[in-house]
Amino acid sequence: MIEIKRPQELVRLRRLALAAQGLLQAQPFGRGLEGARKAINHIGYVQVDTISVVERAHHHVFYARVPKFEPAMTNQLLIDGDVFEYWAHAAAFIPIDDFRFSLPYKHAIKSGQTHWFKNPDIKLMGELLARIGSDGPLRSRDLETNTKQRAGWWDWKPAKKALEQLYMQGDLMVSDREGFQKTYDLAERVLPSHLNLKMPSMEEFAAHMLDQQLRCHGFVSLKGLTYLRRNAELRKAVKALVNERLAQSTLEQLQLPSGERFILETGALERPLPRLNNRMLILSPFDNSVIQRDRLKALFGYEYQIECYVPAAKRQYGYFCLPLLYRDEFIGRVDCKAHRKTGQLEIRSLHFEPHNFDEELVIAAFVKAITQFCQFQECDSVSLTKVYPKHLTQRLRSALKPLA
Repeated sequence: MIEIKRPQELVRLRRLALAAQGLLQAQPFGRGLEGARKAINHIGYVQVDTISVVERAHHHVFYARVPKFEPAMTNQLLIDGDVFEYWAHAAAFIPIDDFRFSLPYKHAIKSGQTHWFKNPDIKLMGELLARIGSDGPLRSRDLETNTKQRAGWWDWKPAKKALEQLYMQGDLMVSDREGFQKTYDLAERVLPSHLNLKMPSMEEFAAHMLDQQLRCHGFVSLKGLTYLRRNAELRKAVKALVNERLAQSTLEQLQLPSGERFILETGALERPLPRLNNRMLILSPFDNSVIQRDRLKALFGYEYQIECYVPAAKRQYGYFCLPLLYRDEFIGRVDCKAHRKTGQLEIRSLHFEPHNFDEELVIAAFVKAITQFCQFQECDSVSLTKVYPKHLTQRLRSALKPLA
């Protein structure tokens, strides 16, 4: 058991986590479409989210890691067959080579071992499947048309549920997207021919989860390994595999002063890490690096909650505050909204936590980050309302004046 006691040991641990996520180097995966392809293959999934206050989460996650990334590239990865859309711990884009590890959940839904909808309409599902089989891919918007010719089964709510049930149990896949309008097709017409479609054993599934999480996080907790996956058999298999590798000394454990324990590959703490620079990243609330809030707090001492689900009167930082990563610490959050019709990025509030960094360097890093972020939102101006601590307000407004 490695006990993390000294501050420099914790610093190294944080850097290991950030490097594994691709957040320390300027272009760890390359640029553009090819960089996006390599990024998702490394981090394992990119969560899909509908909130559009700023550019949507699935584009934002790529943007934070891949220079020259453009939102259209996400759908291009889908069309090219590099990724598929399904459920990880939430709706997500997933590398196509990991497709077979979606099969256990699909099988559980189709066989009735678990439920997506409790009472799926089997007749309606069969009619939808036959329609797509004979007429080709179906856009989700096609279900919104309730005409006399399609009366009866062609009703929005039942048809939408039936379509989603077919998707979740694996009969259909998303073949294309236009914003949040999906196009569904038969799975066999979407899948590349080279894929291994054999159902994985629980041991294979556990090994996949463990190797993937160690690769993209650097170190993991038992809880984090199966984050939000309600599969008791998988959790049991993962725990058995971890114990086996600990006994073989290919894995070792470490413990933080707070008592949290993590597992990592033996010798991982001694690996060379990228050098730090005075760069700030504005991250999505759904970014892979921050989505496990307990891990985030244990490792970085950073308490984070997305407040769009919190009643307005109880919000502390704002509707959709975005984490700010500076060098190797989370030092604040920014609540902003992209007004795309007027081309303005409105910063409703900017909060900096107490830290030991030079204020001028932090301000400069923030201005550079928000300038690039503004371009990503297709905005050409920035406004700033509230700043905490307040004494930074005037300096930040002056620094942002060229963007006003």
